[in-house]
Amino acid sequence: MSAAKASAPISPLAPKGGFPDLPVIEGAAFAAIEAGVRYSGRLDVMLATLAPGSVIAGVFTRSSTRAAPVLDCQDKIGGVSESGAAFIVNSGNANAFTGSNGADAVDAVTSAVAGATGVPEQRVFSASTGVIGEPLPHDRITARLAELAAGLSKTGIADAARAIMTTDTYPKGAGATARIGGKTVSISGIAKGSGMIAPDMATMLVYIFTDAKIAKPVLDQMLAELTDTTFNCITVDSDTSTSDTLLLAATGRSEAPEITDINGDNAAAFHSALGGVMLDLAHQVVRDGEGATKFIEVAVTGAESDGDARKVALSIANSPLVKTAIAGEDPNWGRIVMAVGKSGAVADRDLLSIRFGDILVAEKGWVSTGYSEEAGAGYMKRDQIVIAVDLGLGQGASSVWTCDLTHGYITINADYRS
Repeated sequence: MSAAKASAPISPLAPKGGFPDLPVIEGAAFAAIEAGVRYSGRLDVMLATLAPGSVIAGVFTRSSTRAAPVLDCQDKIGGVSESGAAFIVNSGNANAFTGSNGADAVDAVTSAVAGATGVPEQRVFSASTGVIGEPLPHDRITARLAELAAGLSKTGIADAARAIMTTDTYPKGAGATARIGGKTVSISGIAKGSGMIAPDMATMLVYIFTDAKIAKPVLDQMLAELTDTTFNCITVDSDTSTSDTLLLAATGRSEAPEITDINGDNAAAFHSALGGVMLDLAHQVVRDGEGATKFIEVAVTGAESDGDARKVALSIANSPLVKTAIAGEDPNWGRIVMAVGKSGAVADRDLLSIRFGDILVAEKGWVSTGYSEEAGAGYMKRDQIVIAVDLGLGQGASSVWTCDLTHGYITINADYRS
């Protein structure tokens, strides 16, 4: 993809006001640089370093064709160390499906980061995003590492967010604070993602930083739980990346008391703030879906189980027929009925109901007597849409977020490698 295509118009669904002012995380520093991995004239490599004693948690794609950096991170993530840590990320090349070259490139990059930062190589976590199947020109990264390390700054997170973009139209960031034991804990996160987005652990690349003191088992459990209700509940195109990585780093530099019990009050406050950051980032990925013009929430209730509700929600959210109808502002509720039926979940035609926002569209196996096509068509002109389905069978519920499917998606992906 050329540099010109990388600077496409910003998504109409992007948050207003540009990149947010994120809380500074003591013990974390960031830098970004133009290395020319694939693009020219733009940032494409980011480095983050974490203070000694930082705790790292992560979740990764379950794709059976995982990229070399993912495999390396999975080997390292279980370790606990009093040393510092580092994240190194490049855009433009996924270093996936590259055979032994992939592992060699990871070793070269992580070794060079260790040399430039003093962080043990076992605590250097790498990621790559971009084109699959092309060897990573890692020498372009290693040649700039000394300069990159020299530029580290605790206020450099915005440039780091820009450096990890591929087809993204804007850098994604979110932050929050929480009060724990009368002291403030800060959280800042960045993400990239626009296409090849479907949940299967987390999705895309996400890096979240906090100054909280928190035990690794608690951080691991909290991240896994929150992933299931945030990043695992978004989809743009039903395709799961080879490179999906979510890393969460806790530097422990806050004066707040340590969180050692996931069921305690301190954990609850942090859990809420972290969940808000993760959901914000997840929604931003959908809002930047390739070619997207509509942000869609699919809310399913009344299922026999939460699992069944999730099946129905994803079936609707991933349906090309549903997504193209919404792109065309066509209130074709029959396509939603279709998606419910094919989902594999237990459903009864005569018990389910469908709403567009507050508009009751269908119930009792038929269109609602009070529904008008004009009302449905008017609702579809909005850029934020809620499709609500109640199956009338039980207490199971699930919400999934997606976007419409437009010709812009085809244009972006047909030309992606050129």
